[in-house]
Amino acid sequence: MVASQISLKIRQGFILVFVLLVALPILFFSIGKAYYASLIEATEKTLEAHLYSLISEVDFTERGIIMPSTILAPELNRLNSDTYAMIYRDEQPVWHSESAVNVNFAPQSIEARAGSADFRRIEYKGTAYWQLSLTVILGNIDQSEQARFILLKRNDALLRLMDGFRQTLVNWMYVMGVAIAALMAIGFVWSARPLQRLDKEIKAIESGDIQEIKGLYPIELQTIKADLNLLLQTQQRQKERYRASLSDLAHALKTPLAVLKSSPLANDADAQEQLDRINVMIEHQLKRAATGAADTWKKQTMIKPVIDSILSAMSKVYRDKDIIFTCDVTDKQYFLGDKTDLLELLGNLIDNACKACRSQVAIHVIQDKNLSVAISDDGPGVPIDKRESLLTRGTRLDTYENGHGVGMAIVSDLVKSYNGTLTILDSHTLNGANFILEFNYNDKK
Repeated sequence: MVASQISLKIRQGFILVFVLLVALPILFFSIGKAYYASLIEATEKTLEAHLYSLISEVDFTERGIIMPSTILAPELNRLNSDTYAMIYRDEQPVWHSESAVNVNFAPQSIEARAGSADFRRIEYKGTAYWQLSLTVILGNIDQSEQARFILLKRNDALLRLMDGFRQTLVNWMYVMGVAIAALMAIGFVWSARPLQRLDKEIKAIESGDIQEIKGLYPIELQTIKADLNLLLQTQQRQKERYRASLSDLAHALKTPLAVLKSSPLANDADAQEQLDRINVMIEHQLKRAATGAADTWKKQTMIKPVIDSILSAMSKVYRDKDIIFTCDVTDKQYFLGDKTDLLELLGNLIDNACKACRSQVAIHVIQDKNLSVAISDDGPGVPIDKRESLLTRGTRLDTYENGHGVGMAIVSDLVKSYNGTLTILDSHTLNGANFILEFNYNDKK
């Protein structure tokens, strides 16, 4: 579950770290190994070319083996070179190149038949060499004998080439790392743009600016776009059917109630009370069923205009009480839901506060990731033992003194339908009741 919540940026970062810290080093060592192997192969080919050049220049006489004073390979004619050539007969040196003048080298005894070349890495007095040896039969018509040709290449010459190559490779790896990081960042931004556009359109739907997703998206998002539009259309059709059915139900019920209330039966106080209760219950259930809280898409309703309109109405209704309203709300705070539902919630709570208060009502709105609306008054408050029953469905809430309870069933149901909470506490500032509405928007934005 935790892995599925990792953001796309972090996932892209993991991939980049893997490429830079794992893939590139593996590539670096692989290329280095391949280059070193190619150096060894090239060394073998070079020594082999020198070998055959020597064989072509050697002259066999009765006095032994004669080589020209200068041979074709310049590496063998230069002192302090890293390439040496020697000829042995019966394990005794009979010739060496100019480059091997200062080299005291005793060849390893190698069992090899004549005409068979041997290439290997050897060590002599702590120095590593690559050695190519070949035993050949030299002679003429009268006589012949075996001679062993040995060519050596110091391994540190290869290591120097390898170090230079590695330094060049490291520089290029840095360039590749920066280029890969830049390309992955550009690729992520480019790939994320359709998702950002989709998110922007969804937010526009939530705010009520548009009704469906219309943008052009890559093939991978076409199915999501179609499914979301289908969901929106289905939700809209259901909402229209609900409204039509509720409208029909309202007309069907209100007419018989109006007839009953105007009939002689309504003169009876008990009958009138029951009719009023039935009317209140019908209004309550119609409002609850018509609420937008169950909608899949929530619209942002700015809170301040709604509170301003409610306070304006309350000031007129409770003109005789001369209530002092204190309101702490900003223009940017919003309710994620239908405006009618917000009017129902705040209207009932503020109306109750006005009925219960002596002279003051305070409204305090806080919004960060969550939304909290506190409505307090300086009235007698709600007893602790009655707070739970005040929000319990089925209780005659209009029988509580000081006004608390009117419409609380509607408020309680609306709050639950929005997955919110309603808490009743004592007000520490006004010493009356404090009704706190809380809604969690962490998973919605």
